[in-house]
Amino acid sequence: MCLRKKMLGKNIEELTAIAGELGLPPFTGRQLSEWLYKKDVTLFGEMTNLSLKARSILESQWDTGLQEPVHADESADGTKKYLFPAGEGHFVETAYIPEKNRNTICISSQVGCKWGCLFCMTGKQGFQGNLTAGEILNQLRSLPEKNQVTNVVYMGMGEPMDNLDEVLRSLEILTAEWGFAMSPRRITVSTIGVIPAMREFLTKSQAHLAVSLHSPFEEERRKLMPVEQVHPIAEVLKEIRSWDFGRQRRVSFEYILFKGLNDSAGHVNELSRILHGIRCRINLIRFHPFPGTSLESPDEPTIQFFGDRLNSKGITTTIRASRGEDIRAACGLLSTKEQSRLR
Repeated sequence: MCLRKKMLGKNIEELTAIAGELGLPPFTGRQLSEWLYKKDVTLFGEMTNLSLKARSILESQWDTGLQEPVHADESADGTKKYLFPAGEGHFVETAYIPEKNRNTICISSQVGCKWGCLFCMTGKQGFQGNLTAGEILNQLRSLPEKNQVTNVVYMGMGEPMDNLDEVLRSLEILTAEWGFAMSPRRITVSTIGVIPAMREFLTKSQAHLAVSLHSPFEEERRKLMPVEQVHPIAEVLKEIRSWDFGRQRRVSFEYILFKGLNDSAGHVNELSRILHGIRCRINLIRFHPFPGTSLESPDEPTIQFFGDRLNSKGITTTIRASRGEDIRAACGLLSTKEQSRLR
């Protein structure tokens, strides 16, 4: 049996080429992009401005590539966690986070992750595969709330810089006029600091950059994040300093607070020192424990004190609101549970 190829994730040039290969007019490529990225249809048969012959040809050789989530949880705070299939027995997680002035979708770029950060459940899965651009985009396109989404963050499962080609392809489609037509200023891509790929990302995209920091001290960060042995934070910051981000593009640092580990006044002082001269913000994140970890989150006074001290030193700091705690909204928990159930 011949498996049909998936069309979601193709750019306008590729869609036009597909039309030509099937003997369809070149403008069919533009029509396909409209249906795939701007409208709500899921089948070629629903693409009503294509001829019946064109729809029949497309259905015989291609699949739209759209897949609905197989599971959904909703938190008391309105956060929703969706589980999308990613190959046999594998799943990726997508979070929809509604707020007063924005609605953010947090998408995954890989199944699992190879880096094994101490605080990350996704890392416990190990690396299981890269998502295609179509699988990345499907998390938005097949989201029930897709028409309410205002912001996209690549902060779900996986390290986006380890799947950079597909991430860049998805960013092209998200921001192109013929695609989802989103502003790159509403998209943020996170990384633990994979320098060569980060450099390429900064060259080829205008989306915001977020760097997972979590400790300003080299030895301490190495214990939390094995990437420190390969790409030390000092080298990451050196690379960031070499870029002119302008006034529109933003670099931010993600900092999960761990009780008694990285939440002292000394950490504030060292953060101030290593980030001096970088126009940035720090997002402080409460840690949500998962089974098997000894890490804990500090109490609220400690978190507030830490944020206030950073702000007093001129580093714009936001304490990120905890969302979806009652539905395992932290990355990796839901997919790990589902994979274990299937096994």
